[in-house]
Amino acid sequence: MSENKTITIIGGGLAGCEAAWQAAERGVSVVLHEMKPHHYSPAHGMEGLAELVCSNSLRGISLDNAVGLLKEELRRCGSLMMAAAQATSVPAGGALAVDRQLFSDYVTAKIEGHPLIRVERSEVTEIPAEGTVIIASGPLTSDGLAGALQALIGDRLYFYDAIAPIVTADSLDMTKVFAASRYGKGDGDDYLNCPLSEEEYAAFIEQLLVGEKVPAREFEKVVHFEGCMPVEELASRGLDTLRFGPMKPVGLINPATGHEAHGIIQLRAENREKTMYNLVGFQTKLTWSEQRRIFRMIPGLEQVEFVRLGSMHRNTFINSPSLLSPTQQLKSDPRIFFAGQITGVEGYVESAASGFLAGITAVNQVLGLPLPLPPPETALGALMHHITNADVKHFQPMNVNYGIFAELPGKIKKKERRQKLAERALAALEGWEGAAR
Repeated sequence: MSENKTITIIGGGLAGCEAAWQAAERGVSVVLHEMKPHHYSPAHGMEGLAELVCSNSLRGISLDNAVGLLKEELRRCGSLMMAAAQATSVPAGGALAVDRQLFSDYVTAKIEGHPLIRVERSEVTEIPAEGTVIIASGPLTSDGLAGALQALIGDRLYFYDAIAPIVTADSLDMTKVFAASRYGKGDGDDYLNCPLSEEEYAAFIEQLLVGEKVPAREFEKVVHFEGCMPVEELASRGLDTLRFGPMKPVGLINPATGHEAHGIIQLRAENREKTMYNLVGFQTKLTWSEQRRIFRMIPGLEQVEFVRLGSMHRNTFINSPSLLSPTQQLKSDPRIFFAGQITGVEGYVESAASGFLAGITAVNQVLGLPLPLPPPETALGALMHHITNADVKHFQPMNVNYGIFAELPGKIKKKERRQKLAERALAALEGWEGAAR
């Protein structure tokens, strides 16, 4: 591989793999560095690339949801992650969920099999002094690389993500659990539901509040991301908070009673065989012993077997508005790009989108071509605009949402706004999509 025509990518997660694929598909050689299996973060366990950690869901597929629009844009642009998700999907109603192992296997095979990509399995602790570099080391950047980043940018921020528990299907008491998707979406049995009476709900909330939590280390500031909030943190906001969040019973009729329960805990399949389920929205920082005790209070989970218990992990991200240009290039050294959650995009699809854009932009830099910014009307453009133009003093990670899109001209009915925004985005994408390829 010619060094001056080679892109170095640090990190084999969704962003790094997407960037590598886009660069290689455009004829530029890539060296992709991934520290597994020689070194694992506290939250990773698979040897393969593109490992999904927090959940197996890539969230909604409808264009009424901005992440659904982002998926469609990526699909039309030839995203590897969207192809992988389609090939390894599991039933999830109105969401796109995947079999984690199959997803990782698919991406790993594609990346390792590409003639222009060389995968180096080793930890990177220094940023290359020359050449085009994409840093996609993710929210669990190793201490060694984090130190190098701190020396480079002089700024490092933390918040915490929480992981939900996973249980075995055959340990559930199906006399108390019923299968149904909210409002009958999907196949109608994509989710299992654990109904709670008012008394059961109140007792469960009480134990969430008093249960022992894993303390943060003194030098680490705990700032939770709202989209991945520990369930006990939500419970502390008021007795009914969870009933309007992860335990919302609306749209789920218990066939045993013919009515909605006071509260519902949903379980979503982790694999195609439906042998494992995760507790939807039940990220937690409870100690493992307390998780076993408290979550077994849930009707149907009294004797449940845990495949994985919940945990907290550090999420590292940079202050992108102060550090990055709209192309995700470091202002102080434009040969260096950042991509993925380290930039402050939050979520699997957003990370893939960030990697997609970094990959094609880095290629154009290497080839001396104009850098192709996505139209601001698109989800891709809105997301990049947010992370590079948000308030520097109050910057926090963000999922894509229609709130970050430019307003439509004229008066638009509230119910039609999202549809019109999606239509405008896909129309704008048509011309750019070809230019970006």
